[in-house]
Amino acid sequence: MRYSVEHKQETRARVVAAAGRVFRREGFGGAGIDALTKAAGVTNGAFYGHFKSKGEAFRTVVLEGLQELRDGIAGLKANWPKDWLRAFSAYYLGFKRTCDLGESCALPSLSPDVVRADLETRGAYTDMLKTIIDDVAAGLPMGDDARQDRAIALLALLSGGVTLARAVSDPALSERIARVIEQAAPKIAGI
Repeated sequence: MRYSVEHKQETRARVVAAAGRVFRREGFGGAGIDALTKAAGVTNGAFYGHFKSKGEAFRTVVLEGLQELRDGIAGLKANWPKDWLRAFSAYYLGFKRTCDLGESCALPSLSPDVVRADLETRGAYTDMLKTIIDDVAAGLPMGDDARQDRAIALLALLSGGVTLARAVSDPALSERIARVIEQAAPKIAGI
């Protein structure tokens, strides 16, 4: 039985979404093909019909996760052009800090595994991160040539802040980390 193009696309999207949740929760090394296929509700054959390897699936998940971040930033800039950064920081340090790890931002949750990934994955990650840096820099105040540097510092601050706030077992300390980072973000951005 042949499946329609739409069915194949839906299946691939389901596999990528499920793999994203599993890789974020378990890491690349902790996520076997069986866990990925079980989470997506597909067979191993269906998985390999979409991806040549677990590494290719991981690369796809990383790129889709970073694209989700880009889309979120673009949406905030469109809806809150003058205050997008404060909205971004509040959302990132609020919901993206407290949501299920499987739904967390790709930047803090997948980057540690990208460090150990193949060169193709690291190269694709690098290209996408450069684009995100450009997107963030374009939304920062004009006036100096250091906007990209401030964008890098801002992304590192938010991502690192979320990582620390998620890692601690003390809810009060987690809240304090988020509050301190949220207050520091506009200063780093030059706002």
